[in-house]
Amino acid sequence: VVINPGVKIGSNVVIGSGSVVTRDIPDNVFAAGNPCRVIRQLTDADKDYYYKDFKLGE
Repeated sequence: VVINPGVKIGSNVVIGSGSVVTRDIPDNVFAAGNPCRVIRQLTDADKDYYYKDFKLGE
C-alpha cells in the first residue's frame, strides 16, 4: 500500500493490498485499487469478521 502525503484515512477502514491512496478515505469503508477508491461501506457483520481474532489486553 502507498499512501500519498496529506491523505487522511478514516476510522475502521480496510485498504486492499497494493492500493495507492491518493485521496481522503472516509470512515467505515473498504477501499482498494490504483488509484484507491471506496468499494463499499462496512457493516457490523464485516467488523465482527475483521476483528474476530483481535483480543484487547493480550
